[in-house]
Amino acid sequence: MNEITQKLKFYQKGTHTVGNRLVSERDRSVQASIDRSNALTCGHRACQGCGEALGARYAIDAAMRATNDNIIAVNATGCLEVFTTPYPETSWQVPWMHSLFGNAAAVASGVAAAMRVKNRSEVRAIAQAGDGGTTDIGFQCLSGMFERNDDVLYICYDNEGYMNTGVQRSSATPPAARTATTPAVGAEPGNVFGTGKSLPKIAMAHGIPYVATATVADLLDLERKVAKAMSIHGARYIHIHVPCPLGWGSASHDTIRLARLAVESGFFPMFEAEWGKLTASRKIRRKVPVEEYLKLQRRFAHLFKNGRTDPRVARLQAICDRNIEEYDLMPAAVEP
Repeated sequence: MNEITQKLKFYQKGTHTVGNRLVSERDRSVQASIDRSNALTCGHRACQGCGEALGARYAIDAAMRATNDNIIAVNATGCLEVFTTPYPETSWQVPWMHSLFGNAAAVASGVAAAMRVKNRSEVRAIAQAGDGGTTDIGFQCLSGMFERNDDVLYICYDNEGYMNTGVQRSSATPPAARTATTPAVGAEPGNVFGTGKSLPKIAMAHGIPYVATATVADLLDLERKVAKAMSIHGARYIHIHVPCPLGWGSASHDTIRLARLAVESGFFPMFEAEWGKLTASRKIRRKVPVEEYLKLQRRFAHLFKNGRTDPRVARLQAICDRNIEEYDLMPAAVEP
């Protein structure tokens, strides 16, 4: 180690110790690179294998690099807020505000307006929330932010349910998934088909400057999209798929694998849109059947009970196939 004293935020110990409080400086290990912003640093209390913690760290780090660290983050109530800021501590290394469950978009719009009045155009506002605070509770405020074209980047970390409050269904929960409010009982156990909504599509319908989907399975793509969003002024929306081992009933070491299978099956389409028009989509490298994705999650275990495959798996495959067609996710065939 050189003579330069490094701040605590650049360290993380690969054990069960909390942050660096119990680790001597001699025994610390460099978390990644001293050049990283490490906006979300060690000491938080996310579950092992949490996709949201990973997605948030890379998203906010990318935003900090794109703005020379001039950001203010507004965070809705939810998992990300709870596990990063257990009073009186915080793992955030940026100006950070806790909003209510449903008004992160409105609060961030206020931050952007305040910076405009103060002639601080270099300071950018970011709103963060989970799918519950985005697709349900915060839907009205978010639509207003889009309609006014406020200069805010809104990031939704989609783990497909209200994981912080007991794994209840949200309008981003997939069909047939078991949650605390859609139990695996009855003739068609799990969440019913024909419900829910696509926030990326709704954002596109508002005609805002930029909309994108991203995943923790491709962090370089995630960072690129956040950097692109920060180069644009006006309302922007990025929807990041973040598997949740606790709520999905998956192994903590399968988080990235699951995120990749969601993309490769067509279950989670990756695309970009500008001013309401689709401009790019991430092609599927190796198409896999959706059941490879489903079988790794206990929330779908009832679909494969007693060695039999529930007919609704075919309906989920049909959803994937429609996504592949709608977003042109398959690469063009090579001429012989």
